[in-house]
Amino acid sequence: MEAAYDAIADWYEYQFLSDRSCDGLPVSDPIGVDDSLRELLGHGGGASLEIGCGTGTHAARIRSLGWSPLGIDISAGMLRHARTRLPIARANGESLPFGDSSFTSVAAVMIHTDVPDYRIVLGEAWRVLAPGGRFVHIGVHPCFCGGFVDRTDPEAIVVRPGYLNGHWTKESWTDQGVRDKVGAVHLPLPTLLQLFVDAGFALALEKAGIRSPRCWQ
Repeated sequence: MEAAYDAIADWYEYQFLSDRSCDGLPVSDPIGVDDSLRELLGHGGGASLEIGCGTGTHAARIRSLGWSPLGIDISAGMLRHARTRLPIARANGESLPFGDSSFTSVAAVMIHTDVPDYRIVLGEAWRVLAPGGRFVHIGVHPCFCGGFVDRTDPEAIVVRPGYLNGHWTKESWTDQGVRDKVGAVHLPLPTLLQLFVDAGFALALEKAGIRSPRCWQ
């Protein structure tokens, strides 16, 4: 099974995400991915599954919060780098090789634009997440994906015709990112949010002192 990221795994590791300290934590966080993971996952304990872990770049942060990270990915090339950072398994997020309620927390970081059917992934995340557990989704809004919005000129950002239709493309306004190399699936935000509800998740209202049995943030 060949995955799209196999061909760019070394570039991804050594160039695209090379800015890490000696303890594995990011030195810079330009779009707030690490900050979001730290805030939404929070401190905890037990096994934490990362679906689509890539090169394992988030493992150090997850471990620093007290969790025991485990990662899955379909790309053998990416896992070649990840295996030095966390326990791994080569698996598809649409068919996780774990029993029901196996994990205290599950995370999916920057992967929904890579997945043909994120609905299935969310269903699997729900299945393996223990009652009272937490699912953290972190993703880029379509307005930042090159195939759907042209940001060549920050003063005149152009929304492409396919923005509301939902499709896959490798078109991009820049050749310095990931999407021109592996492509991206576009889901309008309301459609994406509805997938969480359909999978069974409910928004955690922690500030009001309310927590649903299994929640996403």
